[in-house]
Amino acid sequence: TVTADADTAVEDDATPAEPEAEAADEPQAAATEPADTAADETQAEPEAAVVADDTNPAEPEAEAADKPQAEATDPVEPEAPAEPEAGVDDEAQAEVAVAAAEAGTTPEPEAQADEVPAGEVAAAPAVPLPALKAAAPHLVDAYKAAGAQLEKQELTGARAAVYLVVDRSGSMRGYFKDGSVQRLAEQVTALAAHLDENATVTTVFFSTDIDGTVDLTPADLTPTRIDEVNATLGRLGRTNYHRAVEEVLAHHEKNDPARPALVVFQTDGAPESKTAATQALAEAADKPLNWRFVVWGEEDNKAFDYVRKLDGTPRTATYFAGATPVETPHAAFYRGLLAGLEF
Repeated sequence: TVTADADTAVEDDATPAEPEAEAADEPQAAATEPADTAADETQAEPEAAVVADDTNPAEPEAEAADKPQAEATDPVEPEAPAEPEAGVDDEAQAEVAVAAAEAGTTPEPEAQADEVPAGEVAAAPAVPLPALKAAAPHLVDAYKAAGAQLEKQELTGARAAVYLVVDRSGSMRGYFKDGSVQRLAEQVTALAAHLDENATVTTVFFSTDIDGTVDLTPADLTPTRIDEVNATLGRLGRTNYHRAVEEVLAHHEKNDPARPALVVFQTDGAPESKTAATQALAEAADKPLNWRFVVWGEEDNKAFDYVRKLDGTPRTATYFAGATPVETPHAAFYRGLLAGLEF
């Protein structure tokens, strides 16, 4: 279970640009002397004002340098008190304020990028990326792809229980061997990290009956986890859809029947009994479960006529993943799986 510039202060040139004697003889020269930097020009203006208004030109300039705050705050002076030296950002804000004043407008304060209106909660995955990365770094790519598709469908922050149904009929042997089932489990678990607070996928393996049910989480879904589970479930059998549907319904009813759920139902063939499958799905029709049938094999196979017809059933859709699902990119998988999904 898992739960994701510095402003360069302008150096104050404390050393007067001209010798003291020259400043006394030519007071205006100091005021008009070109400055090397924009910050020095800012420093020069208040000093020039002090010299021009000084009624006692014989007063040594050094005293003014020794007591800058006293002169700047002297009530006799018409100038406003000198502000502390501004950094680069302060100067930029000052320029904006001056430009706004000349235009007769007031600049708007900068908006906070992450600000959330009062009373609203920011939509976010159930498990943040840093936590997922720490528990299962091999799921990060799938997790990001799932998040991107959920965002496109405005489902970021949605919550639901997640189920995975895996077909263990005889024709599935090759899909277990080539890693297709392992990859599917990883993709669904990465998706569950967005939807479920515990990132748990209740996984039902079925064939003739229910072969086994396990909970998969990012922390325990190692790259060999599916092979290990499959090895304990006995021989592969037939394809009784209805038993898998019944198992999911029973589990959901026992845990939280009112909670929305996503059921990823994988198969590579038609149900042994279409009548039984139809009846089981009919009993699920009034439940808050969204069924997504993920079909492996050639799409034009007649065996898939049954699942093709399920597209017309409420909260049910079919995604044909092709004959080599282990090669399906994450983005394409989530696009096909989540198309039209609503909670």
